[in-house]
Amino acid sequence: MMPVVQEEPSPSHPEEIKSVFDLRVGKHITLQGSARITPAGVICTGIAVAAMTLALGYLASTTSRRGR
Repeated sequence: MMPVVQEEPSPSHPEEIKSVFDLRVGKHITLQGSARITPAGVICTGIAVAAMTLALGYLASTTSRRGR
């Protein structure tokens, strides 16, 4: 019989931000989740949101000009 060897979890980033949550909706629905992100991920997410906001603002301003 072979011994069961459990693998160690991979080392996480030293500045990793972790979050775990439990969401209960009514009596019968329970959702559990977790998330991990690094500071670089936070910065990249902010840049992406800013770029999308600028693009949507530009599109909104051009559509309002076309209506005139």
